Amino acid sequence: MMFVYFPIKAQQQQLPNYVIVLMDDMGYQDLACFGGNVPTPHIDQLAAEGIKFTNFYAGANVCSPSRASLLTGLYPNHNGITRVLFPHDIVSLSHQYQTIPQCLAIKGYTSALVGKWHLGDTPEYLPLQYGFSFYYGLPYSNDMLPNGKTTPDLPVYRNEKVVDKNPDQAQLTTNYTQQSIEFIREQQGKPFFLYLAHSMPHVPLAVSDKFKDKSGKGLYGDVMMELDWSVGQIVKTLKEQNEYEHTVIIVTSDNGPWLIWGNWAGNSASLREGKFTSFDGGQRVPFLIKGLGHQPDIDVPANMVDIYPTLAELAGIKPTAKHDGKSLLPLIRAKNKKSFNNRVIPFYTQGLLQAIRKGDWKYHGKHDYQTVDHVGNNGMVGKYKRANITESLFNLVENPGEDTPKDTVNTPFIEMKTLFDQWLNAPDQLPPSPSRPKAPVKEK
Repeated sequence: MMFVYFPIKAQQQQLPNYVIVLMDDMGYQDLACFGGNVPTPHIDQLAAEGIKFTNFYAGANVCSPSRASLLTGLYPNHNGITRVLFPHDIVSLSHQYQTIPQCLAIKGYTSALVGKWHLGDTPEYLPLQYGFSFYYGLPYSNDMLPNGKTTPDLPVYRNEKVVDKNPDQAQLTTNYTQQSIEFIREQQGKPFFLYLAHSMPHVPLAVSDKFKDKSGKGLYGDVMMELDWSVGQIVKTLKEQNEYEHTVIIVTSDNGPWLIWGNWAGNSASLREGKFTSFDGGQRVPFLIKGLGHQPDIDVPANMVDIYPTLAELAGIKPTAKHDGKSLLPLIRAKNKKSFNNRVIPFYTQGLLQAIRKGDWKYHGKHDYQTVDHVGNNGMVGKYKRANITESLFNLVENPGEDTPKDTVNTPFIEMKTLFDQWLNAPDQLPPSPSRPKAPVKEK
């Protein structure tokens, strides 16, 4: 199939706009175009016009490290954010790392963050200190609600000012969408980067009246329909502003589903486990990119850290800051995709390297992990228990469920174990950072 390259490239005088729509805790099979059973026609249309990546990994298996990886192009153990952050946390994203908006500012981009930040909640660590010109949303997860002891009122920020507390969460998706639309309209032909980080479908789930009971698949399905509507509104606005053909749109998730919530959780399909784990259910996420032409699904492994250098290359910027990612453009252009980008992708949990992937192979070192003991339903939370995995090698093409390990004496096992040990002992893991926690903090 002939590759149709991004039309902006032929118009060197016009820089591409960027829109990243990041869902929270969305499962690998929550979108219809990835096999889900809830209609998501607007996102599906982007996939039909663009490219789906079927082996794409979030930067981490929980919120904060994944978001830091997206914005810096650095793996968690390189950007200093290795766990979920909490209100008034002693940890924040260090200013020593360049972010996407700071990189794009070189070419005059205006950047906005609408939605969930989750990389620091004190004034010096809010989005405007990282290159964003506009911020509207929550500084952390929507479940970090006041409990009368340690957690304050859940604030809604506009730039650096709190404009609401403990908002009606049924209106969050609508409000985020409206703020995004207004930002796009204000740009009037100037290049922009919109990072729309939805709070949904992270619990507590909530949906506006216009989508309540509309999916026939419960509240989670209703939420997914509203998120799809939001994407449709962004597309509609871009077309009205004559910017759609000049805009690269990415839709993905920060990590896999929070499975103990039962019917309030997403679907990881046949992938093993979910959020909090280094199995593919915790970190392999749907990913699609519109604006670089259409071609069949790409099954070569890629990672969230690749977004940073991809956007930079499209804008004609050579990043000066260190990053772990690789631009996706050579992969998209390559005829022999199997031979491209056969690099090691690491899987960290709480700062510990637990697994690596290279090509079709995934190796797990010995570690324990959280697995579902029993699920809750309709807003009642379930329970986790601890489990263990020994050194194991899986061929993810043959066994995407990671449940049938290969023989430990074969050549691929020895090669992957050697690579794992090299990564484990690399001198640049966990670099000194002023924002590093003094002691481990328990995951929520």
